[in-house]
Amino acid sequence: MAFAWKAAGLSYNRYITVASRVVRRSLKEDKRIAAERRGETELRFSKWENGKQSEPRNLNEANQAAIAEHAQSASS
Repeated sequence: MAFAWKAAGLSYNRYITVASRVVRRSLKEDKRIAAERRGETELRFSKWENGKQSEPRNLNEANQAAIAEHAQSASS
């Protein structure tokens, strides 16, 4: 039998994100604020070229820049 999250078409990571958000929102105010701070994540990545690592970049910032660049090239 398949897991419910799989049957719903969710990835495991997405399922965990939704479940943890629900648990955090059910907490009392003081504990909820502390739990929400712990739940924040910052993803960074680096590209490797010719055996050397480039400067680490924030994933959200890189994504926003790529979307803006794509929108600009599409409007041209």
